Amino acid sequence: MNIQKISLHTYMDDYGQMADEIRISGSGLPEDPALKPEDFKAEGCFGDVGASIPTAGITAVHRDGEELILKAEPFLYRADFRITAEIGGEELVIDKAHVTEVKLHHEEMFRAVNEDGLVYRLYEPQASGKRPLILFLHGGGGCGTDNVLPLVDTLGAIKLAERVPEMYVLAPQAPAGNVSMEEMMARLAKGNGDHFKVIIRNDVENGPEARGWTRPYLARVIDLIRKMVAEGKVDPERIYVTGLSMGGCGTLKAVATAPDLFAACVPICPSMNGETYPILENFPEVPTWIATSYIDHQVARHAYIMRAVQKLWDKGRRDVRFTIFTPEELAEYGIGTAENLSAKDLYAQNHNSWILVYHNEYGILDWMFTQRKKS
Repeated sequence: MNIQKISLHTYMDDYGQMADEIRISGSGLPEDPALKPEDFKAEGCFGDVGASIPTAGITAVHRDGEELILKAEPFLYRADFRITAEIGGEELVIDKAHVTEVKLHHEEMFRAVNEDGLVYRLYEPQASGKRPLILFLHGGGGCGTDNVLPLVDTLGAIKLAERVPEMYVLAPQAPAGNVSMEEMMARLAKGNGDHFKVIIRNDVENGPEARGWTRPYLARVIDLIRKMVAEGKVDPERIYVTGLSMGGCGTLKAVATAPDLFAACVPICPSMNGETYPILENFPEVPTWIATSYIDHQVARHAYIMRAVQKLWDKGRRDVRFTIFTPEELAEYGIGTAENLSAKDLYAQNHNSWILVYHNEYGILDWMFTQRKKS
């Protein structure tokens, strides 16, 4: 058996990038019906938000010309999956190390661009006139330069393009700097033992070596949007920004960087720190709907959001809304429903509140899309 290519077919769903088909090409592959689904052993194939509930694995096997095609109950690509079978006395192994190609459904909708270090994906509607634009800011796991993670790190960019295909969807990729995700978490935890603890007076890095949505990088993204407006592509009255986790933090920073640009914003589970908290309590007059879970990573995050929002309400700001999703609402999307969850795992699952927002719970997306900035 000589395997030439193993192609994994994936799509974006609520819990992230899911795989549902494997195509194998090479010589020495068996003819139908030599292999059956039960001949394949699946390990690490999970279908739930917490990557703990196994799927049924391979559900169908057949040949299509020179390819052996395996259908699978959808499983999380981010998990360390391993599928094996014995073919002609040899072991076939399908895991991330042996997969030679990963295809993403609807990736072709987004043009990939790298302009002097500004890395982004852009969905462009089939229209000749000015169209609205949504700026989507990914979370902390999407940083880098591969220009793939902004689409697959979480539900977001592709979901938005599917929902409102008449609008531009701009999905930039935040720089990773010289810091890995693990190093960044360790740095945040230094001194307080908890990288999710809110320390209001902490300084936040915005230099060229920093990881994430720094102000200089967001300024370049904003310049790109202004260029699209000047070219007559984008409706200047309908530019929106939304993001999750680190991208929720980035959403607040983007509006603070260019408050004249945006018609509305939806920050989801935004990180509260020494930069975003003071931004929020003095937020520009841009219609805003913040959403998060009743507990998200740690018990005080939404309390800080509420404190800042309350200050805005006390000033008479009625263009600011705040939704806290309840356990029952999260459970409708399979969040926090697994048995014997530890508090740490439950809080981590609750972080996925963007699933509810991008399914338009409470009409949050519809609200955002109806906002217009007065010229």
